[in-house]
Order: sequence, then C-alpha cells, then structure tokens
Amino acid sequence: MKCAICKSGQTHPGTTTVTMTRGEAAVVVKNVPADVCDNCGEHYLDEAISAKILGMVEEAIKQNHEVELIQFVA
Repeated sequence: MKCAICKSGQTHPGTTTVTMTRGEAAVVVKNVPADVCDNCGEHYLDEAISAKILGMVEEAIKQNHEVELIQFVA
C-alpha cells in the first residue's frame, strides 16, 4: 500500500518498535509485526496487533511499572 504520511513510499511487511506513554509510565514494545514504509519508516499495525499491544501496555501499567521494555510474542 502507498504510505499515507510521505505519499511516495510503499509499505512492506517488517517489524517496528512501539512506544506508548501514560502519565509517568513509558512502555516500549519491540519487534512488533507491521507494514513499514520503505521511504519514511512510518509503520502501520493491523487491528489484532494493536489490541494485543494495548493489552500488554495495560498490564504493565497495572503493575505500576514506570518504564517497561517488552519483546512482542505472537
């Protein structure tokens, strides 16, 4: 698919790192499957992957982690 951000790149399957913050907490999820733009690096997640990441982040926040680094596992 054509990248919605740079308008010139094409997306291809790959992996990315997703960082989410809430208040004082920061959660970094590495090796997330995504479609990644070959021009600007913008990433696009599908709905199932997004839902899984949100669940991982919620769990880290419930455990009162201020900084959490997680490897994505399908």
